[in-house]
Amino acid sequence: QVQLVESGGGSVQAGGSLRLSCTVSGITYMNYCLAWFRQAPGKEREGVTAMFTSNSRTFYADSVKGRFTVSRGSTKNIMYLQMDDLRPEDTAIYYCAADPWVVPRGVLQPDKYNYWGQGTQVTVSS
Repeated sequence: QVQLVESGGGSVQAGGSLRLSCTVSGITYMNYCLAWFRQAPGKEREGVTAMFTSNSRTFYADSVKGRFTVSRGSTKNIMYLQMDDLRPEDTAIYYCAADPWVVPRGVLQPDKYNYWGQGTQVTVSS
């Protein structure tokens, strides 16, 4: 059974930083795509960043380029999202997701992912 568990959310002032973690277990595929999505109140879930485990190729939404960085831990079953220069508009619940069948053109589309974590709240105050 595939499980994804996020941690590291919290409250921070604008300009601050947070690092989210996503621990993945139970996935048996050799290669898959890992991603971070977020959903603010009243808005649709949107893709933030994604990474293919096969070649570490990364993708970022324009809104976070240069501020957020996705990476994997040394044990490879943990994905991190380093968020710097946070803005109030980054406030949302952040979810990690995984799927072995995502292709590059769909990496930031939530309907392409079958495995999801429960989410962690990030609040940025001005």
